[in-house]
Amino acid sequence: MRPDKRLNIRLLEVFVTVVQHQGYSGAQQELKLTASAISNYMSELESHLGFVLCQRGRSGFSLTEKGQQFLHQSVKLLDEYESMERQAEALKGDKGGTFTLAVLDATVMDEALSLPEILRQFNDRFPAVHFNLQIRSPYEQVQGILNNQLDLAIGNYPSSTNNVIEEKLYREQHWLYCSDLHPLFTQRRIPPETITQYGLVTRSYWNMADLRKRGFGHSTATVESMEAQLALILSGRFVGYLPEHYAQPFVKQGRLRPLVPAEFGYQAPFSMICRRGRSREPFIRTLRELLIAQTSRKAK
Repeated sequence: MRPDKRLNIRLLEVFVTVVQHQGYSGAQQELKLTASAISNYMSELESHLGFVLCQRGRSGFSLTEKGQQFLHQSVKLLDEYESMERQAEALKGDKGGTFTLAVLDATVMDEALSLPEILRQFNDRFPAVHFNLQIRSPYEQVQGILNNQLDLAIGNYPSSTNNVIEEKLYREQHWLYCSDLHPLFTQRRIPPETITQYGLVTRSYWNMADLRKRGFGHSTATVESMEAQLALILSGRFVGYLPEHYAQPFVKQGRLRPLVPAEFGYQAPFSMICRRGRSREPFIRTLRELLIAQTSRKAK
């Protein structure tokens, strides 16, 4: 094929991202482009192909039949292109490149994981690697793995996802806490139904099923991070779940107490995930081995 007839990889990246976000507006932030620029890219791609990929307008965003077929080919080609780039990086011989890992917030304090020790060991093996460590919610982690924005992630995932490999690591203990400013702090033998009448702060990625499973019918505050959740609990106006390792310093200070542990405690299973087909890449394989070895030792 003549060079001037070849597809621009950037056009495919824009197309796939638009489909993932079901429209231009959702794709703008990830692509760092205006809606007008995205529209130009899409028009250029459709002009090059000679057929319409999607319908977009007041009725919403939808792929045409040809657009659906072309999407599968585009995703496959982009995956192969990214794999080739990673292999070329590894061939440099200095084992350099970038490795991106995502974890949930407050993970660094969890001795069951010992993340700082794992990062130290990884850096000892690959000192030339630029390490990109991110804090993301479980949903953002899964999307990042699927989009190849993340190489590996560690978190709690309520359901499995196609094309994502999940490996169990350990379980994180959570208790329901209130602060020393809360009316329940000094009470003993508290009936569970009394606790559920107070305001509850929850994480944004929880749903109603999660709340009911914990014994609550609704929440009165929502947070994106563990630090924000801790702040609201310490205010004395809310009760809320926290990992035991994260709350323990405040328990020792007399600022937090767990409420009816027999009723409201639960364990969150933590896993590591990576995209299917990438588990044997050197950086991913090494970090997986380090994680398994470290969490296995801690579990004994």
